[in-house]
Amino acid sequence: MSSSLKTNRDAQDGAGLVDVQGDAGLVLEQIEISDARAPLLSVNAKIPPGEVLTLMGPSGVGKSTLISAISGFLPRAFTCRGRILLGGNDITTLPPEQRRVGVLFQDTLLFPHFSVLENVLYALPPGGSMKQRCEEALGLLAAVSLRNFAERDPETLSGGQKARVALVRVLASRPRALLLDEPFSKLDADLRDSVRQLVFAEVRRRNLPTLLVTHDQGDADIAEGPILTLDSGKI
Repeated sequence: MSSSLKTNRDAQDGAGLVDVQGDAGLVLEQIEISDARAPLLSVNAKIPPGEVLTLMGPSGVGKSTLISAISGFLPRAFTCRGRILLGGNDITTLPPEQRRVGVLFQDTLLFPHFSVLENVLYALPPGGSMKQRCEEALGLLAAVSLRNFAERDPETLSGGQKARVALVRVLASRPRALLLDEPFSKLDADLRDSVRQLVFAEVRRRNLPTLLVTHDQGDADIAEGPILTLDSGKI
């Protein structure tokens, strides 16, 4: 099976293939991912700073595999051809820690043996005194109304609070691009909208090129960006 990206007719003309001014944005240049048996997907897209490109499609067509390829965690069973550029720099062969790409997953993946503050501190790049690092981490938590939860055990938090801590931890790493692998799918309906609004507001405020993988049209609608659909077909 192979999958290729096709523009959703409800999106802007040329969605996902718009020109990125200068060297800005995240560029997926003729990306082709295969496993040992056959090609899996092909992608050619450009995401300008502050824009969310939504990728939709059924399970099994390679959406999360693409996230793994961009972030540098592609399993050895797969191969990736093409180039991944971020801010004009080719990051295709860089190790994950050098790519400066943040990822939010379905599960928050908070460290249960760390406090909320320690989870955020862990993500901060090296440098600065402990006082400076704590002030930065507390400032990030305050921005999502969680400063008073800094010493809490993550297991004592609600689903919405965990989602906010996960977002803060990703932002603490100072990413230059953001990948969203269905991060809203496990939230209750009454929490989903507020967390989505928070995430996309931070994307625009920080001018991060963002790729969203989802099955939920509601996610795409709130993202307010171009929509691409992965369609499967036999070679």
